[in-house]
Amino acid sequence: MATEADLDIAWLDDPRDGLARLSAYGAISIRRHFAREACERWTGGTYAGKPVWTADFGSDQFSLGRAFYTHLEQDRSEAYFKDAAASDLRVEQHAPGLQAAMCDLAARFVGGNVRARRGWCGPGIHVFPAGGHVAVHGGVVHFDTEGLTHHHVTRRAPAVTLVAMLQPASSGGGLRVWDVTYDGRDVVAQEELALKSASVTYELGDVVVIDSYRLHQILPFSGGLDRVSATIHLAEVDRGHWESWF
Repeated sequence: MATEADLDIAWLDDPRDGLARLSAYGAISIRRHFAREACERWTGGTYAGKPVWTADFGSDQFSLGRAFYTHLEQDRSEAYFKDAAASDLRVEQHAPGLQAAMCDLAARFVGGNVRARRGWCGPGIHVFPAGGHVAVHGGVVHFDTEGLTHHHVTRRAPAVTLVAMLQPASSGGGLRVWDVTYDGRDVVAQEELALKSASVTYELGDVVVIDSYRLHQILPFSGGLDRVSATIHLAEVDRGHWESWF
């Protein structure tokens, strides 16, 4: 497993290479895809929207827009689906253009048609507080399979996660990926954690793409800056046709 591949954004215009390249790497890093001005505008809007953030896991992390995996793990899925349309409106109000930009990048990467998953929330923003639980301990080691259906998993439908760094932590906060892919078990064995892994760093405006079936973890970070990132998940529902959600 290679550690990462730096891609020129023009490469994403070629639909023949995106997924094929990803299968050969633990993660793909698209350096400085989003301009500093856009990242600062979206980050500033996110903080301006703090009164409407969703708090998760006892305020260990927050989001602008509702994230499915946090609601699933806290038995709050009903609130997620009831608020999906309003969630998208909040994201657009405070970070105008971000959802469209993330969807456009996703479509270019997979070389197919990407549509919003009906009834689900569109791309959103995660805020991991400086000095918080994730900063100190790192994130949970996991796969991004929470939003995948049984049909997706049984036929191993292609699925990817794209994370754009809007405000990197002062130090650390990268992504560790393992040479381990999902086999139907959500519990990770200790011997799997001892297998080969690689760390991917983030700079402002970078986008990291991973296979949603690959084991990964947010690394600890330090300093006074929160880690602020935008995420979109997507899975292929038919050849060349994908659905996206947050």
